[in-house]
Amino acid sequence: MTNPQLNLKADSRQQIGKAVKTLRTQGKIPAVLYGHEIKPINLILNYSEFEKIFRQAGESTLVDLLIDQKNPVKVLIQDFQTDPVSSRFIHVDFHQVRMDEKLHAKISLKFIGESPAVKENGGILVTNFNFLEVECLPNDLVHEIEVDLSVLKNFSDSVSVSKIKVPAGIQILTKPEEVAVLVQEPRSEAELAELEAKPEAKLPEAVVEKAEGEAPVEGEKPEKAEKESKE
Repeated sequence: MTNPQLNLKADSRQQIGKAVKTLRTQGKIPAVLYGHEIKPINLILNYSEFEKIFRQAGESTLVDLLIDQKNPVKVLIQDFQTDPVSSRFIHVDFHQVRMDEKLHAKISLKFIGESPAVKENGGILVTNFNFLEVECLPNDLVHEIEVDLSVLKNFSDSVSVSKIKVPAGIQILTKPEEVAVLVQEPRSEAELAELEAKPEAKLPEAVVEKAEGEAPVEGEKPEKAEKESKE
């Protein structure tokens, strides 16, 4: 799977602390570029341009970041903050990568196809997680990894990490015995009646963990607390 070529413009900024609030009212997002052995750089992004790139890149696709119309640098969207009310982006962290150094990342799983056990027999599809932790060179990083659900033909069938195929150059760090997705037998009428009589009991439901705010790269992620006051 070939990743798209993604380009994003950014301008360096002097505004720090409370002054960045004004930028947000102007359709801008304050950001910071970090990297191995480089000094952090404060940036300004166009909101709509970043939003478009984020939909395509997520946190596991390389982006060419063009700062002040200079030569672009390869980055990953390492972290971001959103407003708890509006869900709008309010801050972004980028990590500049070295193309000759392996990095740690989280690659999203894309579930494709249909499970016969679910479609034909009414089974319950349960997803335990929706990404894999990996290590690879930046050029080997892919946006997503596909998991075929058509192999889930019977109740209790499952797809463990060891059964997931990844492109060459990617080393999976998630434990191979971990189960990504499985099919459970549907509840009987008696079991459903019993559950309804006990409100505290819940039906099994898919668990989807979104790694919001987690850095998909090597090393420690920067502390977000008091970030704005230190920029």
